[in-house]
Amino acid sequence: MAKKIVKKTKIKLLPCLIVLLFFVALSFGIYYFVQLPIQNLIVEGTNYLKDDYVLELAGVRDYPSFYLISTRNIEDKLEESPYIQKAEVKREFFHILVLDIKESKPLFVNNTNHTVVFSNKEEVPVLEEVDLFRVPRLINYVPDDKYRSFIQGMADIEPDILGKISDIEYQPNDYDKDRFLLYMDDGNMVYLTLTKFDMINYYNDVLSQLENRKGILYLDNGNHFQIME
Repeated sequence: MAKKIVKKTKIKLLPCLIVLLFFVALSFGIYYFVQLPIQNLIVEGTNYLKDDYVLELAGVRDYPSFYLISTRNIEDKLEESPYIQKAEVKREFFHILVLDIKESKPLFVNNTNHTVVFSNKEEVPVLEEVDLFRVPRLINYVPDDKYRSFIQGMADIEPDILGKISDIEYQPNDYDKDRFLLYMDDGNMVYLTLTKFDMINYYNDVLSQLENRKGILYLDNGNHFQIME
């Protein structure tokens, strides 16, 4: 009976070692690549929100991995804020992360309940982020049936005009239950009624005709200016 011969296969260690080292290097390379941090953070679209507030809310102030972050999760975090209406987060070349923000529009601080009121009618306690922006103060109570229309009227005011209003007082009389008095930063006062609230947007045009005189501008009825003594 013929003797069975078993052939022995010699394992070449050097090629195996090279292949092993290649995969180890590849693994480290991939790990290093995905761990690369964000190199630059850009906040766009903000007018009153501070960059620090946006970045803290997004959770990216410590420059985490550019590739491991979820832009959708960051957008969700940002949109949880009542101050942010819409957020879009984009990756760009050179490991740049862009946070494009559409702010909710703050209209006034309601001193009667200590809230900031936004154009979408949402109200947020003043103490949360009182230093984020400067808006007029509503200094007295407005009946509910007037309040909704008042918010809409405030939403129609141009931002540059809104920034010139200091305080607002609901001041009805026997003839007009929709009348408000606006105290302007420059020392003038303006009467408005709810049906003509957008008339305040012409304030700059009127101001140029007053020749630095101070007084009361009646835009609720008659459109005339009474000079202060």
